Amino acid sequence: MNEHLALPRGFHAHVANIGVKDTTDDFTIVASDVPCAAAGVFTQSSFAGPSVLVSRLHVAHGTARAMVVISKNANVATGAQGLADAHEVVAGVAAALGCSPTDVLIASTGVIGRSYPMDHIRAGLAAIPSPLPGTDAGQVARGIMTTDTVPKTASATVGNARIVGVAKGVGMIEPNMATMIAMFFTDAALSAPALDAVFRRVINRTLNCVSIDTDTSTSDTAVIIANGVAGTVDDDAFEAALCSVAESLTKQIARDGEGATTLLEVTVDGATSTEQARRVARAIVNSPLVKTAVHGADPNWGRVAMAVGKCTTSDEVDQQAVIIRFGTQEVYPARLDDDDLAALSAYMRGPDVLIHVSLATGGTATATVWGCDLTDGYVRINADYTT
Repeated sequence: MNEHLALPRGFHAHVANIGVKDTTDDFTIVASDVPCAAAGVFTQSSFAGPSVLVSRLHVAHGTARAMVVISKNANVATGAQGLADAHEVVAGVAAALGCSPTDVLIASTGVIGRSYPMDHIRAGLAAIPSPLPGTDAGQVARGIMTTDTVPKTASATVGNARIVGVAKGVGMIEPNMATMIAMFFTDAALSAPALDAVFRRVINRTLNCVSIDTDTSTSDTAVIIANGVAGTVDDDAFEAALCSVAESLTKQIARDGEGATTLLEVTVDGATSTEQARRVARAIVNSPLVKTAVHGADPNWGRVAMAVGKCTTSDEVDQQAVIIRFGTQEVYPARLDDDDLAALSAYMRGPDVLIHVSLATGGTATATVWGCDLTDGYVRINADYTT
């Protein structure tokens, strides 16, 4: 994470505390000086919050000028009043920026089932400075945090343009078309259809491949806004750069999972399809038994074999052909002696653990997913979340 990372040209920000819950920053706006192409993907939860409903509607036009995020309150399951409140926030930001409400996207994160403290939010809307003064993406990342322990940012350069991403998320993470809150800003010029296509491909390979606890949030939002100030760039180079930013954020989210001490990366190859590879990889990274073994530095590869077996059929996978590795060490079907196990345990006490499974189906498909270990810290954070 870059502590002081400038937003791309033509973007400015405002980050403040308006008293949503405590004294930390909770109100964040990032806006472009000029009209932009935009794309977004959102949770598929049937309990999607008003922020998701409003942003889905607005981004469907393929344009946006600004993104507003309210943290410490998800404004979910708040009925018609919650939807009206979300529209009021969007309208207030649009009035301050001098644009249409449909050019403003909104995201919210925090406790479910509590209405916005609208008196505080109205005061915050009235105090939006003009022009927006900030250019620090690190401040934006800090402003959207809830139980995150660190702000999450990443950037890349492509041609004359830059891509800057910020994200938040440490729990209630098993994405379903998007994950947590992630925002990408670029001064590259792309058409709205091209931006939407590349964004969906990148999100599917990165942020859609992270899991902390198998729980899909009601508020998952991933948005990209491109203002075109830097001009056009090579399409393939842009996709590669965007993928590097999104993958960095993905790993930062997994590493900062609630209570986490270890980043867990699972790669499955030799699959008949990407869907099969991803299904197996997710089964491994989501297994509480695998996650606790990683936390305890216990090279219990049998738990990985279990996870492979529970999500496949005997017609799909020949267990005699499967190869399981921890790091670069083959653990199945090779037989390990005590020295091997001791070395593996030492490896698993490090900050990163790689589990590699080759299905050996004759196929060439592969997938990588990211997660973290399961600790007593996760239990404590979530047992005490609202109390």
